[in-house]
Amino acid sequence: MRASADVVIIGAGVTGAALAYTLAKRGIRDVLVLERRFPCAGATGRCGGGIRQQFTSESNIRLAMGSVRIYEGLSEELDYDIEYVQGGYLMLAETEQELELQRKAVALQNELGLPSRALSPEEVPEIVPLFDTSTIAGATFCPTDGHANPFRVVEGYLRAAKGLGVKLQKFTEVTDLTVRGGRVTEVVTSRGKVAAGVVVNAAGAWSKRIAAMAGVELPNQPVRHEILATEPVQPITDVMVVSLHTGIYFSQTVQGQIVGGIGDPAERPGYNIRSSFRFLRRFLSELVRHIPALGQLAVLRQWAGLYDVTPDAQPILGPTPGLENFIQANGYSGHGFMIAPKVAELLADYIERGEVSEDLRRLSLSRFEGELKGEAFVVG
Repeated sequence: MRASADVVIIGAGVTGAALAYTLAKRGIRDVLVLERRFPCAGATGRCGGGIRQQFTSESNIRLAMGSVRIYEGLSEELDYDIEYVQGGYLMLAETEQELELQRKAVALQNELGLPSRALSPEEVPEIVPLFDTSTIAGATFCPTDGHANPFRVVEGYLRAAKGLGVKLQKFTEVTDLTVRGGRVTEVVTSRGKVAAGVVVNAAGAWSKRIAAMAGVELPNQPVRHEILATEPVQPITDVMVVSLHTGIYFSQTVQGQIVGGIGDPAERPGYNIRSSFRFLRRFLSELVRHIPALGQLAVLRQWAGLYDVTPDAQPILGPTPGLENFIQANGYSGHGFMIAPKVAELLADYIERGEVSEDLRRLSLSRFEGELKGEAFVVG
């Protein structure tokens, strides 16, 4: 275990991996990534791999658009295939209230330069041919949304980062943080202590516990979300389908499997990641309602992961008030994989030259002291 590092990143999910690579690419290579288990063991390795830009908050839209620009060239940059498919996102509405929400969202998205558009039910089969249009009142579509393989994204980032000198310490649990003079000076782990210049809390559902070690209270809560994968079939769509009404989402992987999940309004906060029959029944019922032809598929496996949820469903990013070298990169509320590449760039700007972007200011921990305006498009 090394005795010190300029930057210590807690968590080897997509944020930790992307930030480590981005820093190293800029010449900041004395970086140590600490992971209590192994890369992708948390939310990143348990997500559906969706990458969408259709949000209702300006910050989420900008972060997602910036991330898509990175994802588009990431396989080439990392020299590692991340299985990126830019097939678009089809977002479904079933009520007039949802249609109105979509209309406002599209107007904002277009204003920020995103090519999303509203669709009538009759136009949806042009996007997903097998779709039963009687189940919806309308939809929106953005052709530059897509999906990628989370494991390959993290592996690609870490391979490149390690090639530039970054160190990854697996199976190393952070047990305490030492604070002196308004700074986090030391990270205490199950393998020893590390003196740190900057500490980044990218621990996902465990970020609240990490922050508490430094006397910082985060409003995040871990919430279980379940997901499954079917047997592979011939290609039917490159599109990720999402319902604002029920929260179901699904897409087809490059191997042919249908992968998707659906949120449960009755789910309580906690660290439960067991699978349930309730989820299986709810997901398959909604899947077949929208695309009856998928009713014959066999389910190969199901699993669960944890959303790191904030009160406004937006991440907590940037320096911590009163502890400027303790950087938060958590609270993604299910959207971390979508926006992590751009978040990594903004956090690297702060670490490298102290630059705090507009989005870091908007998404700072200090925002919870005032009135919140949250993200409305939370699914899964």
